[in-house]
Amino acid sequence: MSEELLKLNDVSLAYDTPEGLLPVVDHLSLGLEKGHIGCLLGASGCGKTTVLRAIAGFEPLRTGTISLGAVVLSSPGFMVEPQDRNVGMMFQDYALFPHLTIEKNIGFGLQHLDKPARGKRVEEMLELVGLTDVARRYPHELSGGQQQRVALARALAPEPELLLLDEPFSNLDVDTRERLAFEVRDILKSTGHTALLVTHNQAEAFAIADRIGVMEKGVIVQWDTPYGLHHQPASAFVSDFIRREALMAQRAQAYLRGEGS
Repeated sequence: MSEELLKLNDVSLAYDTPEGLLPVVDHLSLGLEKGHIGCLLGASGCGKTTVLRAIAGFEPLRTGTISLGAVVLSSPGFMVEPQDRNVGMMFQDYALFPHLTIEKNIGFGLQHLDKPARGKRVEEMLELVGLTDVARRYPHELSGGQQQRVALARALAPEPELLLLDEPFSNLDVDTRERLAFEVRDILKSTGHTALLVTHNQAEAFAIADRIGVMEKGVIVQWDTPYGLHHQPASAFVSDFIRREALMAQRAQAYLRGEGS
């Protein structure tokens, strides 16, 4: 068994509102092994994106700790700044710079390297995601799937220890989303990166993740392999959630094939 790179221990998160403190995540713990892809899966409002933001350094903890390897990133009253965490992030809306070419987008976070080293790293990333032939194009000239691969290349270029993916495929059509999910998994596995994805889409989670945490009301109710979730659900909620999401996916696919109304 490989070592755990990302560790969340007894993490609680809440938002200050005019009505008082609003709890969002309640004493959540998880461990993600180095080189593995994890996923937080659940409906909107379950707290999964808040967890991701806390790992990235954008939300303070009420309780618990977040660690990357031997380094504590967050605890109550303490936070390593986001830019100092060695954590990369892929956003839902790609967040590409429209006025920069693809190669300059990918090289944006590599200003600490000299020009030859930066150019070599950009070339490596373009080859990794299969976009060498569009290096001098601009984001608006690419498809949604190509733009998301650029976003992945840019996130991986500085060689982060951990990659966070925030609903990365939600803006894509169904066919592109499923294909890209497998592509992203293959890329991350080939580079040995550790990653944590958040999504409400079960098909994406099962396509890409080694470990999935099903979330309900700020709590992980089961952190398990895709096989374990399907065949050994820990509760009626998990069983119903997995079955319901699978049925919805089947209906959506049937509709797209013209078999339903």
